Amino acid sequence: MALFNKIKQKAFGEFIDIIEWTDDTSDTMIWRFPRYNSEIKNGAQLTVRETQVAVLVNEGQFADVFQPGRYELTTNNMPILTTLKGWKYGFNSPFKVDVYFVNTKQFLNQRWGTANPIMMRDPEFGPIRLRAFGSYNFRVQEDPIPFIKNVAGTSGEFTTEGISEQLRNFVITKFTDYLGESKIAALDLAANMNEFSQELTIGLKDDFAEYGIELTRFLVENVSLPEAVEEALDRRTSMGVIGNMTAYTQMQFADSLKDSANNPSGGGNLAGDAMGAGIGLAMAGQMAGQMMNPQAGQFHGGQQPPQQAAPTPPPMPQQTTYHVAVGGVQQGPFPVSQLQQMIQQGQLTRDTLVWTAGMPAWAAANSVQELSQLFGAVPPPL
Repeated sequence: MALFNKIKQKAFGEFIDIIEWTDDTSDTMIWRFPRYNSEIKNGAQLTVRETQVAVLVNEGQFADVFQPGRYELTTNNMPILTTLKGWKYGFNSPFKVDVYFVNTKQFLNQRWGTANPIMMRDPEFGPIRLRAFGSYNFRVQEDPIPFIKNVAGTSGEFTTEGISEQLRNFVITKFTDYLGESKIAALDLAANMNEFSQELTIGLKDDFAEYGIELTRFLVENVSLPEAVEEALDRRTSMGVIGNMTAYTQMQFADSLKDSANNPSGGGNLAGDAMGAGIGLAMAGQMAGQMMNPQAGQFHGGQQPPQQAAPTPPPMPQQTTYHVAVGGVQQGPFPVSQLQQMIQQGQLTRDTLVWTAGMPAWAAANSVQELSQLFGAVPPPL
């Protein structure tokens, strides 16, 4: 990690005449020059490289700070240490002092994330739990003494691991508070990631500054919903994509017949399979038509009943049908019996908009007297 290129041997001890630090790590923030019992020679050469600052500490008292450059350690360029040592007329003997090198580069891609879900009240989903993660960049402030004093202490080598946990606590606390106060719907969080990042960069600067650290950038990379909510959203999206239920039912039925015809172990002949497929498509169309319009009549054996001259009973009273708005798409009309099935399957809720002939406008299903009774027989969701 660290190199000091030349150490002169004396008869009764070692005098250090070159002090420098070449860092080959990516996470070391502070490194103390290994002086041990050796003494620094008067006029020793101190080399401070770019992204480094050297700090002299005399018996626990901070002395002179050296920015990047090459220095000859004499009383002329060590005024604070000269005062602490009481060198009134200069000196010729070696001296003892601790030399700390502080890494001033940016430490990038420091990860943060919520260990536990964040509870919040969403305007659309109600009480909900969210998880989030991201990254941030920081560096030691221009004046390194507060960082050494408040964080590193007398440690001979200090890395980002020693401060990262405390910084993550700052981040998660501030992020949780900001997310709750924003009152942004969960589905709109993706559109506000950049604003979140900018606001939190400003909000966290003071917390980091207390430890002598400058927060240079903060990023919110993802805010995720619970798995159950994501599955419900996927089903809701699928219903919106399907749109026309009649065409979808016919397509599904045709695909199943095609798979059966391509199955060599299914038996039968090609003509019979083709006839069966044709009859199946016709049946699918009639079934879908009845689902969408229950007044279309019944079918039997895939054929229309022959017309007879014999008197027929009077027609059944027409059942009221309703159009339904699912995922912003108009569907239907559906009979009341099918609406009850949709309620049991979770596709129709009390707040779903419905309309039928005679209504002046779309209204919530729970506000229609004929439909409001259906919700009383449906158990609440788990």
